[in-house]
Amino acid sequence: MSLWTIERLGRKGDGVAVSEAGRALAPLVLPGEVIEGEAADGRVPAPRIVTPSPDRVQAPCPHYRACGGCTLMHASESFTAGWKRQVVMTALAAQGVAAPEARLHVSPLNSRRRAVLSGRRTKKGALLGFHARASDVVIDVTACLVLRPQILAALPLLRRVVIAGASRSAELSLTVIHGPSGLDVAVRGGKPMTPDLFAALAALADEGDLARLDWDGEAITRRPPLLPMGRARLIPPPGAFLQATSEGEAALLAAVREGTRGAGRVLDLFAGAGTFTLPLAETSAVHAVEGLAAPLRALDSAWRQTGGLQQVTTEVRDLSARPLLPPELNDYDAIVIDPPRSGAAAQMAEIARSAAHRVVSIACDPVTFSRDARILADAGFGIARLEVVDQFRFSPHVEVVAAFIRR
Repeated sequence: MSLWTIERLGRKGDGVAVSEAGRALAPLVLPGEVIEGEAADGRVPAPRIVTPSPDRVQAPCPHYRACGGCTLMHASESFTAGWKRQVVMTALAAQGVAAPEARLHVSPLNSRRRAVLSGRRTKKGALLGFHARASDVVIDVTACLVLRPQILAALPLLRRVVIAGASRSAELSLTVIHGPSGLDVAVRGGKPMTPDLFAALAALADEGDLARLDWDGEAITRRPPLLPMGRARLIPPPGAFLQATSEGEAALLAAVREGTRGAGRVLDLFAGAGTFTLPLAETSAVHAVEGLAAPLRALDSAWRQTGGLQQVTTEVRDLSARPLLPPELNDYDAIVIDPPRSGAAAQMAEIARSAAHRVVSIACDPVTFSRDARILADAGFGIARLEVVDQFRFSPHVEVVAAFIRR
C-alpha cells in the first residue's frame, strides 16, 4: 500500500493526494492528512486514514459512507465554511478580479425544501433516496440531516408511490418540494397512466395529504401548491427549479434588493419562475427573460393575481443562443442575471458592450462566475459586494452573489 499526503481539496471536494508515485484524487479526506491506498485511473478510491486532520469529525449520518448526497460531512463546520469562502476567492483571483472579502450565509440543518430523489422497485418493495457515490445504485434513505422533516416523514408514502408506478427495469425521478400548502411531488419515468394507476395514485395522494402529485405531466391535484415570492403567491410548474432552502433564497434576495435599490426599471435575466422578479416588482418595474415558457406563465399569473406590484413583462428567449444586445439593455437601471452552471459568457459580453451601470450576478459555479466577472471587469465594472451562500450543507456546492458597479 502506498502512503499519500493530502495537499488540498479540489473544488469538487476530493483531496489532491501526493506521493512518490505522483498525484491522484481521493474522496472523504482533508488537507494535511496522510492516507494509505492504491491509485487506479488517477484516483485512490478507498483511502485509509493514517494521520487524521484536526478538522476531521465523526459524520453524524448513518448513510454517509455510501450516499453520494454529502461529501464533506467528515469536516468541521469551521473548516467547511472557510473552504467554501476560499473556493470563491481563489476562482476570482485566478481571473485577476479584485473583490471584497465575501460574507458567508449557511443554511441550517434539515432546511432543504426541494430535493430530487431516485426510486426503484424491488422484489420486496422499493428503494428511495440518493445515488451512491459515482454509481447508479440507489441508497435507501431513512434519515437525513439535510432534508426538511416534512419530506423525511413522507418517505414511506413515496416508497409506496414507487411500488405503485415503477416498472422493475426503470428508475423513477421524484422532485419533492415542501411549501406552505404541503408537498408538491413531480414523478418522471413511471409507467404509462391508466385508470387503475390514476386511482391508486390519487388514493396515495389523499392518504399522504399531498398538495399535488404530477405523473409525467398528468397532475393529481388536491390544492394549489402555492409558494411565496415576496408578496406574491406562485403555483410553480411541476418539478420547477427553486432555491434549495428558504434561508438561502432570503440571503440571495437581500443581496439582489440591495444591489438594485432605487432602480426604476430592472431587467431579470434567466428569471425562472420569478424568485427575484416578483419581490423586485414591489418597488420596480421588471422585465423577466427566461428560456422556458412554463415558468414565465406561472410568474405572469402570480403577478396578475397580486395587487400593488409594479409592471412585470416577460419574454421567452434562449439567452445563450440569442443574448440581449446593447440597444435592448441600455434602458434599464439595473440588471439581475442568474444563469445556469455553465455561466453566461455571451450575455455578459453584450452587457459589457452596453451602457449598463449596475449588474447583480448570481451563480452556482464559482469558476464560470469568475470567468464572467472577468468580462465585466474588463469593461470597467468592479465588485462592490460579494456574498457566498451555502444552501447545500456537507457538499462542495456553493453559490455566490455579487453586485457590480461600472466605475
